[in-house]
Amino acid sequence: MIIGYARVSTLLQNTDLQIDALTQAGCQKIFTDKISGAVAARPELSKLKDMLRPGDTLTVWRLDRLGRSLKDLIEWMIFLEEHNIALKSLQEAIDTSTATGRLVFHIFASMAEFEKNLIKERTMAGLSAARARGRKGGRPPKVSPEKKELAIRLYNEKQHTVDKICTMIGITKPTLYSYIKQKERA
Repeated sequence: MIIGYARVSTLLQNTDLQIDALTQAGCQKIFTDKISGAVAARPELSKLKDMLRPGDTLTVWRLDRLGRSLKDLIEWMIFLEEHNIALKSLQEAIDTSTATGRLVFHIFASMAEFEKNLIKERTMAGLSAARARGRKGGRPPKVSPEKKELAIRLYNEKQHTVDKICTMIGITKPTLYSYIKQKERA
């Protein structure tokens, strides 16, 4: 049986392109996840793994849909080889039912890992350069320092409920408690 797997990283993305390609490739069953590839526990991928039988072919649109790291992809290859299951990647034109396909798979997996590491290194270098220029990353504070102090003062006066304070200041409970902890540490 030819079984397909499609994945997108966010709920805002859709799997239509992948599903169309997998259907055209002859997949009789297609599993889809809307979750980051970095997340190890992917519900539909787990169901797919349980369904695979010797002689089946697992088909993906691209290798990075199956695993985001070389380690993940190699673990999948070991599992598939142990269970006599082939892997096809449509975009990379890999078919591990052949010796050449297995070689190409390992080369592409290494290149994908290399590319991911380069992106990570460039991102970290960019963040370091920005910090050296005095820029801070992250989200800007939701409230002004004055409002933050007001929230802490109102909390300590114990004349208003936590819900009321949060509504007045426009923050959530976890944010209020975070402000209080920061003040205690200071």
